[in-house]
Amino acid sequence: MLRKIISHTPALILLVLICLVTARAGDDVPAWLRQAAANNPTVTDKDAKAVVLHDETRVTVGDDGRVMTVTTQAVRILSREGRGEAVAATVYNTETEKVKEMQAWMIRPSGQVIKYGKDRMVDAIASDDDIYDEARRRVISGRDDAEPGSVFGFEIVQETKEVFSQFDWAFGGDQPVVASRISVTVPAGWRAEGTVFNHSKIEPAVSGSTYTWEARDLEAIRHEPASPSGANLVARISVRVFPPAGRSAGMLRTFETWPDVSRFISELSDPQVQLDDALAGKARELIAEAKTEFEKIQAIGRYAQNIKYVSIQIGVGRGGGIRPHSSLEVFRKSYGDCKDKANLMRAMLRAVGITAYPVGIYSGDPTYVRAELPSPNQFNHCIIAIKVSDAVQVPTIITHPKLGRLMIFDPTDVYTPVGDLPWYLQGSQALVVAGADGDLLKMPVTPPEANRLERQSEVTLTPEGSITAVVHERAAGQSAAAFRHEFRRKSQPDYMKMIERWVTSGATGAKVIKVEPSDNNVEGKFGLDVEFTVPNYAQSMRGKLLVFKPAVVFRREQVVLIEPKRKYPVVLKSEAYSETVRVKLPEGFEVDEIPDATRLDAPFGKYSASWEVKEGYLIFTRSCVIQATTIPAEQYLLVRVFFDRMRGAELAPVVLAKK
Repeated sequence: MLRKIISHTPALILLVLICLVTARAGDDVPAWLRQAAANNPTVTDKDAKAVVLHDETRVTVGDDGRVMTVTTQAVRILSREGRGEAVAATVYNTETEKVKEMQAWMIRPSGQVIKYGKDRMVDAIASDDDIYDEARRRVISGRDDAEPGSVFGFEIVQETKEVFSQFDWAFGGDQPVVASRISVTVPAGWRAEGTVFNHSKIEPAVSGSTYTWEARDLEAIRHEPASPSGANLVARISVRVFPPAGRSAGMLRTFETWPDVSRFISELSDPQVQLDDALAGKARELIAEAKTEFEKIQAIGRYAQNIKYVSIQIGVGRGGGIRPHSSLEVFRKSYGDCKDKANLMRAMLRAVGITAYPVGIYSGDPTYVRAELPSPNQFNHCIIAIKVSDAVQVPTIITHPKLGRLMIFDPTDVYTPVGDLPWYLQGSQALVVAGADGDLLKMPVTPPEANRLERQSEVTLTPEGSITAVVHERAAGQSAAAFRHEFRRKSQPDYMKMIERWVTSGATGAKVIKVEPSDNNVEGKFGLDVEFTVPNYAQSMRGKLLVFKPAVVFRREQVVLIEPKRKYPVVLKSEAYSETVRVKLPEGFEVDEIPDATRLDAPFGKYSASWEVKEGYLIFTRSCVIQATTIPAEQYLLVRVFFDRMRGAELAPVVLAKK
């Protein structure tokens, strides 16, 4: 299932570990699980592997800010493929959290009960990507004992020294849910407020100082091509608690506005921007040959990007999840995580007279952060906003009402240079952290032309139907960043195989002769030259006709929408693409049939394709411009028809006849 977000670490993934220890039998099944197991609802979702019968968390907030959480769940396994749903898992921080109790039960169709305790528990570090952190995950797996009809249930009790007064809960997931609820009990005089996302408003049931929000009969979240992320589809809630006016919330920090959040993060981050002679000297060395303000920022930005990304998560309960390490420490050790790299860059820019601010943002979904919920818990990434003069002209500049012109940059993304921004951050709501002047602002969206891919293809066709082709690609912006990512992350043999798969997907049987990539990260450009041959590319009709499609290779990124209906919106990325294919016609043949020109115009994009014969060549041109936007599901037919017609034009054949 799409699991709960109680851990406050959105990017964290709970891995399923299987412990091969024989379970012991027992019949001490709690009443809530017996009651849930008695419910055998009719499931109409043919793709459902399991159904969640009961899903609940009960949060109790103490006067001192300490929090006790009890989570219970019961799931009925519907098929062998659903056995992986028989898992109990939680993440905890060794400094601030204790797992007081964790147990699970399996009720088999025969009535046999298997109880799981410490002997079936696995405890491991939470993330293999971090060199060290205080987060661990605890897992009990009942997968090996599960069979269709079984009901798996678990109960987890945790005690937490919380930092933030926010508790997040996902009501649904990737399996249907019968009932899901979160209850929050606060001290006398306190209040709780819930903000619901991706679902109609849910009014809490209030009993004394306990607030309960419940959702029932939720459909499973199913993947659709080019759809929003699961976090923007699943019904979820953020519950915030507040003490009475004038009273302390103990260890808990509460936030009414985004400037409140900005002040809090500034308190943690600003003291960590530290300079000494060595760091300042390095900054001045980096800009020694820079002639302009932008070139100075470029030089320091490249240095920050090349600092090795290593996450060391300690002191999270004291704000360490947000507070960066000292810039001097990061400089000395030459590694750090996203907030460390941003903090080091702030320090270096300060050393050369340039002001910069940290920016809290969510990486992976530009629509995740919601303005109506002032909270640092909405962010999982840190980038930087650099104050620049009018002399700097790039598409990643926003204007802050108090701070002026700010250029947004991600020092962690090594594939996107200064002046550009990763596509998965563009258009996001993000917090520019500047004390009381900080606020939530929309990040820039680069125009499609800034991400342009241009392709020139030279093709020679023989009378027998074979071809020799040379393809020249030149990419900029985020198109170049995507190609750069492929090139740098893969070994040379794996990169060659990837290019071969791309070529042969459009030209079956192709033999790649040469692959020459060229990377210009400073200017944000990437080039690729590929040469290949294809036997029998054109279909020969008794030697009198040759039939072939001029679009020899496919576009790398294609939106393929084939389903007749759709439930979720369509998310389109900004792109611009153009190609000219020149096919040298074989001796003794002439063009007999060519497709009619195609021109498509929609609110979200434009496309054109044309064919012409000129001086012994068939010349095919195509161009496409797509705006970054989200199309409602009600307009799905418009989007599908647009991309269907585009794909049809690119598969359209040309017919040559023997003279």
